[in-house]
Amino acid sequence: MKKIGLISDTHGYLDDAVFKHFEHCDEIWHAGDFGPDVAEKLAAFKPLRGVYGNIDGKNIRIHYPEHLRFNCELVDVWMTHIGGYPGKYNPAIREEIYANPPKLFVCGHSHILKVMYDKKIGCLHLNPGAAGKHGWQKVRTLLRFCVSEEKIHTLEAIELANR
Repeated sequence: MKKIGLISDTHGYLDDAVFKHFEHCDEIWHAGDFGPDVAEKLAAFKPLRGVYGNIDGKNIRIHYPEHLRFNCELVDVWMTHIGGYPGKYNPAIREEIYANPPKLFVCGHSHILKVMYDKKIGCLHLNPGAAGKHGWQKVRTLLRFCVSEEKIHTLEAIELANR
């Protein structure tokens, strides 16, 4: 079993509470728009997987891809920053997600926390919302969950504070 801390859209701001909430996680996944210094701080704390977002510069893009597809506890995971959501996937990924759907699709960008199941392709969609102070969201959010025995479970939505 792996316990995952999921974060996105930090835009260079990393609340100290993130370290408390992710203290018992095995890995941290960042769904893009890191901003300066965030990747280094998270990677020094826990193993980090991530994708770059539209605000990320060359220093992030050389270390983190646009799309990341991997297996976690036998669950096929696809992470990208601008992915859309069930029924409204980003045109850049729409054909691939329908042709070769993952079991878990993770994205960021919208600053809206979403947990949705796409019955059409049998895929759980997660967007942790935005953990940074930049953007229009009113509350900064994270997700925490477990992956084991080919299942995603024990999902928790965490509110950090108002933006």
